[in-house]
Amino acid sequence: MASAVNFVPVEVYLASSFEPDADYVDGEIEERAWGENDHSAWQDAIAAWFRQQAREGGIRVRPELRVQVAPTRFRVPDITLLDRNLPQESIVKIAPVAVFEILSPEDTLRRVMTRCADYEQMGIRTILVIDPAGPKYRFLEGRLEPLEARAFDLPGCTARFDLDAIEKLID
Repeated sequence: MASAVNFVPVEVYLASSFEPDADYVDGEIEERAWGENDHSAWQDAIAAWFRQQAREGGIRVRPELRVQVAPTRFRVPDITLLDRNLPQESIVKIAPVAVFEILSPEDTLRRVMTRCADYEQMGIRTILVIDPAGPKYRFLEGRLEPLEARAFDLPGCTARFDLDAIEKLID
């Protein structure tokens, strides 16, 4: 016999706080993996790199910000880059410039692919998946592709991704 899933109304999710924040997918709360040292170091380095170019690059850098990817789906990327020219939203409903997911040991491929597909469906053009101890990927057209270019301009702004520079910021 299948176990019953407790449906949570979206209003309850939005009025709740979780530590760390949780995703909301079609009535279910999905816990996110707790960041360990490597995860945290990468998150900090990515945020620091983009903060250096935030004003000139036309972006805002937000760690762990709720993004409404569909009417009944909310995701919390590790790092979200927002278009500085758009109005600020408490919960993002306009597709961000880019999102970054940093893998934790507990992450599964299925879960990461589902999250990335939600981002792509929303219209996010740059979706990067960082394995702190391994390869770096770009999610494009439903696939994870190894990140070939170590540096490139982000579409929709003048900010630049530079993996070598970000790696130097890891403490």
